[in-house]
Amino acid sequence: MIELSSVAAETDFEITICVVIFKPDRIVLEKTLESLRGALERMSPCKAKLYIVDNSPGVPEHDWLRAILRGFTFEIIAGHGNVGFGKANNMVLDRVGKLHLVLNPDVEMEPAALERGLAFMTENPDCGLVTPEAFNPDGSKQYLCKRYPAVFDLLLRGFAPSWIKAFFRERLQRYEMRDQIIDTVAWDPPIVSGCFMLFRGGVFQKLNGFDSRYLLYFEDFDISLRTGKIARIAYVPAVRIVHGGGHAARKGLWHIWQFARSALIFYTTYPLKLF
Repeated sequence: MIELSSVAAETDFEITICVVIFKPDRIVLEKTLESLRGALERMSPCKAKLYIVDNSPGVPEHDWLRAILRGFTFEIIAGHGNVGFGKANNMVLDRVGKLHLVLNPDVEMEPAALERGLAFMTENPDCGLVTPEAFNPDGSKQYLCKRYPAVFDLLLRGFAPSWIKAFFRERLQRYEMRDQIIDTVAWDPPIVSGCFMLFRGGVFQKLNGFDSRYLLYFEDFDISLRTGKIARIAYVPAVRIVHGGGHAARKGLWHIWQFARSALIFYTTYPLKLF
């Protein structure tokens, strides 16, 4: 099922944005979309289109969503069920703009975020993917850039109690690239988070989007490593967001299972690093 509110051909769009949702928290999603609205207003008259891909079961009711989306050029894609984050994003693969933003429904961005991202991409034509500076809702800093993960690092970060994490603090900080990710642009982090990925549209298409084998988790690891082979990735702290997600271990057994399943796919595709 596709619902449209569009005024221009896809090839005319300077930027496209894809937000994948699943039984969304409407208040959180509204905050995300309002921050997106503010960021796009700063870029006017840049042509932009928003895709909402709804992985919720059945045929969801979207009157509430259409009300929030007034003023956007948008398309809602729904009725396909939970096909996974990567496959849902790939539904718009043939319709991306010159720039394409993969955006989580729990991210709020500063008003100047997209404007600064676009400027950076324009000034650096070899950059295929921008990752932002990110903060938790309490104001503490998130580290979206990662070195290549050892299984031990993933278990520590995702499942270990706080006292064990404290014992291995230096190791985890190195995994999160805290020695390099500061207040200046950093080039070529091996892995960046999927919560906010500002791609050059042609790069996203050349990659054929996400690997759809990953239902949830690790799809951003995979696409980061593949992006690094054909273009440069840049951490740009002038692009700032607040991200409320993460913490797979706290979300229940289904999420832990998906994390383990995706880890198996990842480490049978890429070199296994235990420690």
